[in-house]
Amino acid sequence: MSKTKFIKQAAILAIASLLVRLLGFLYRLPLTNMLGDEGNGIYSAGFYLYNFFLVMSSAGLPAAISKIVSEKVALEEYRNVKKTFKISLILSSTVGLIFSIVMFVSARFFCNIIGSPDSYYTILTLSPTVFIVSVMSVFRGYFQGLGTTVPTALSQVIEQIFNAIFSIYLAYLLVGISLPLGAAGGTMGTGIGALAGLIYILMVFLNRKRYINRKLSKKTHKYRLESNREIAIKIIKTAAPIIAGTAIFSMTNLIDMQMVNSRLTASKAFTDSQVTALYGQLTGKYVTLTTLPVSISTALATAVLPSIASSMIQKDIKTVRKKIDVSLRLTMIISIPAAIGMGVLADEILLLLFPNYSDGGLLLKWGALSIIFLALCQIITGILQGIGKVATPAKNAFIGSIIKIPINYFLISIPSINVIGAIISTTVCYLIASLLNFITLRKVTKIRPDYNGIFFKPTIASIVMGVFCYFSYKFIFYFSKSNAISTLVSIFIAIIVYLVSLAVIGGFKREDLSLLPMGRRLISILDRYRLID
Repeated sequence: MSKTKFIKQAAILAIASLLVRLLGFLYRLPLTNMLGDEGNGIYSAGFYLYNFFLVMSSAGLPAAISKIVSEKVALEEYRNVKKTFKISLILSSTVGLIFSIVMFVSARFFCNIIGSPDSYYTILTLSPTVFIVSVMSVFRGYFQGLGTTVPTALSQVIEQIFNAIFSIYLAYLLVGISLPLGAAGGTMGTGIGALAGLIYILMVFLNRKRYINRKLSKKTHKYRLESNREIAIKIIKTAAPIIAGTAIFSMTNLIDMQMVNSRLTASKAFTDSQVTALYGQLTGKYVTLTTLPVSISTALATAVLPSIASSMIQKDIKTVRKKIDVSLRLTMIISIPAAIGMGVLADEILLLLFPNYSDGGLLLKWGALSIIFLALCQIITGILQGIGKVATPAKNAFIGSIIKIPINYFLISIPSINVIGAIISTTVCYLIASLLNFITLRKVTKIRPDYNGIFFKPTIASIVMGVFCYFSYKFIFYFSKSNAISTLVSIFIAIIVYLVSLAVIGGFKREDLSLLPMGRRLISILDRYRLID
């Protein structure tokens, strides 16, 4: 695949990822307002358990399958491509079915372990989705391996649209009966959305089956037909490190869930419903809001990551270093202002988005910093996987998670700190994992990052933005007396101030903007005013 096509396909997936995250963020707003903090605690407890099972069953499969299939296509080993797809489908279906059954049969047991008995119906509702997504992940990886990300991208968007519609509708129908049933209704959309995505990608597969089979039936050079066992081992070896790294970070959510419930209860300062409500604030507000800017920065940087792997294979280390520098800078240009802006307007944003349940501003202020380290951790993890260091992020994530546990244990049980302790420990966890990943990255690539462009300039521009944002809100609210108007206008002003400040101090580079939609037009505008190197 040519470099241009490679980046184009990655950009399609990045745009779809952005849209999916945005839809996910938007549907969580009415859902959170319907369920309240306590209902969100019930919802999130079940959802995080489901997410762990999903990670264990299928997290590394799309990447593993796409990697193996693309290699076989490049070598013109087309019969091995077909076998890889079939073995992947059998493996994934079997593992997904087993995990679905375990989750369904042991729902009550898991409720007791995580300390959330009201999440029983949520866990039951989500259990079949593990199997559905496991099967769908094989088709997504297969199409990506064949060089097209369009089916994957569209299936993700379709999945999220159905998820959003049915989650809100079913939660609305059931929340009047009880909070646990309302939370379960909110998760039913997840399964319906996954089924819709699977049906779409199956239709695409069946529609293109003749073309794919004809393409994969070409007579080529002689090659050895790999055994089922060899292919299965290759898939497992490729997927296992990716699954391990993702599973460890998924485990941090389960650690938070269990320790928030147990340590707050042990403090004897909160009732059971207050404990659930605090956990709901943590997951329904803090996590929902902080993951949005992270997903945007990661999705934008995704456009350059495939070409890093391509350059690494060609042993073009100079180009690899340049692309790493660009991806790090893009990530920080987005995540640093997002963190400062969210910290400055934490209470105001929550009141705007969750007018019925606006508590949790202190959590968002404390947690804003984690946006930077989470984004940094994710982007460096992707880079390390691109240069072949697949196991390293998993090891470093494990170290960060181990350090997180004692911090959680001591801080959460202090009534005045409570769930803020989980936020502090999460920030430390991602900080440590990021630093360890970065050390490995420097050793392997011998990169000398442009710290000034990556960290210093975005930070300076963000501080200027934060000051303008704070006083803009105060000034506008004095006249309008409307939080919604003041917050939205202040955010708009903050974006303009940040972009202008960053341009003035030379924070933009041509290679950054060339990767963005309408990048050439932006470059020509900045060139006109001599605001770009």
